[in-house]
Amino acid sequence: MANLYRDTGVVLRVQKLGEADRIITLLTQRHGKVRAVAKGVRRTSSRFGARLEPFGHVDVQFYPGRSLDVVTQVETVDAFGVALVDDYQRYTAACAVLETADRLTAEEGEPVLRLYLLVTGALRALAAGERDASLVLDAFLLRAMAFAGWAPAVTECARCGTPGPHRAFNIQAGGMVCPDCRPPGSAQPHADTLRLLIALLHGDWSGVDGVPAVHRREASGLVAAHLQWHLERQLRSLPLVERRPPAADG
Repeated sequence: MANLYRDTGVVLRVQKLGEADRIITLLTQRHGKVRAVAKGVRRTSSRFGARLEPFGHVDVQFYPGRSLDVVTQVETVDAFGVALVDDYQRYTAACAVLETADRLTAEEGEPVLRLYLLVTGALRALAAGERDASLVLDAFLLRAMAFAGWAPAVTECARCGTPGPHRAFNIQAGGMVCPDCRPPGSAQPHADTLRLLIALLHGDWSGVDGVPAVHRREASGLVAAHLQWHLERQLRSLPLVERRPPAADG
């Protein structure tokens, strides 16, 4: 029992194991990604099965096992899922947050405090419902890419570092590029799209108000393409995210 340890984490995903158990993947505050067995949680008599569902922010006690640790106690910190499951847009955006966090943490047991804070902050904002879910998701994705070292260049040329603003965006090059460095086939995002990307990357929510829906969609497309280029695979949840226009746009 001296080997028991506790941590606070977000449930990223669950997998069935045997007749009554589950493998729970969590992103924790101090131990990074942890995969652990929760025994008997699929039985109706389980004491903490409902707490170990995706979006759950929980305080967990583990017992180290040979291959997988074992969950011995669970207490709910934030039940984010309660506010998310009945709203399709917020639910799908939250799914994209969890899948991205899972993909960005290939190594288990490596502390990733900044990513943990980004995930809990995004889920809290989505559960509150005070901001457009698409913008919350894009802000999370941009900052998660910054954590991974993949943030797109938005204020300077991605290749030569010449200060912007520039007019061309190239995913393979790493973001905005100057006329001298611009590869063929680069996109030309609107100036409002660029300003939106800068505001989301730096958490300047006052800078996103009034941006037309067309430029929000353009920014979302650039963010998704940039992320999936670096992940070298598509995220299953991103195509399902509903992109609603701002209320002011009707």
